[in-house]
Amino acid sequence: MSKGKIFRDALKRGMVTAPGCFDCITARSIERAGFEAVYMTGAGTAATLGYPDYGLVTMSEMADNAGRIATAIKLPVIADADTGYGNELNAIRTVREYEKRSVAGLHIEDQGFPKKCGHLEDKTIAPLEDYVAKIRAAVSAKVDPDFLIIARTDSRAVLGFEEAIRRANAAIAAGADMAFVEAPQTLDETAAVPKLVKGPCMLNMVWKGKTPDLPLEEAARLGYAFMILPGVLTRTVVGACDAALAELKAMGRHPVPQSDITPQQGFRLNGADEWDRYRTQFREPARQAAAE
Repeated sequence: MSKGKIFRDALKRGMVTAPGCFDCITARSIERAGFEAVYMTGAGTAATLGYPDYGLVTMSEMADNAGRIATAIKLPVIADADTGYGNELNAIRTVREYEKRSVAGLHIEDQGFPKKCGHLEDKTIAPLEDYVAKIRAAVSAKVDPDFLIIARTDSRAVLGFEEAIRRANAAIAAGADMAFVEAPQTLDETAAVPKLVKGPCMLNMVWKGKTPDLPLEEAARLGYAFMILPGVLTRTVVGACDAALAELKAMGRHPVPQSDITPQQGFRLNGADEWDRYRTQFREPARQAAAE
């Protein structure tokens, strides 16, 4: 069963919540916590390469990271694909590259290039015609019919809420599987999106971002199909690192980690049990033959 099919089956059971990961370590944390999907954050991926979320990371860098994450876990991965990295031609290649890496789906947005985080100011928005053509191209590139094309619009901040809804519906009409209206600015706007968009909707919950903070249950009650929390682990990791280093500097000795485990326990979290089996597995036939 494809990862896209697994994700679509999860949607049938109710709203899917996907915390954001930026590497295999954080993806495995999400899997251990019992969530149904993971979201590969573009901002987090950019940060691992030393950049802000300003459209500085290439398609191949993003696809490769998504592929590593998808290989490391059993959960479906929904990944940020920024603007599709160009026009319709680039969107087609983007879908092909993500899909062949076993990603379950991606979202493409209507910002101009280079883009920036949807919760920052001074974004530029592409013409509607260009955006819709790019979504049509992305949809046409799917091999697996269950691979998800999520259409994101950042137009709320620049062109207003009504235009954001118009663009979301245009993208759904163009074949997108889900609409992602980025950064509604009030509770009323957040509640209105699933009522006004003629298709499943995704909600992005960014800590101290432009969208009011909502509990998961409330988002589900409003009718959202999919909710991401892209920065929940990125910011947690930064805070944990800063705290541990401050304690090390102040105390002059190794602080007790929040994850107080042995080296072997740490390796087991990253797949050591599987790899340890291979140390002897392929020598057993030779030993058995010698014994006979």
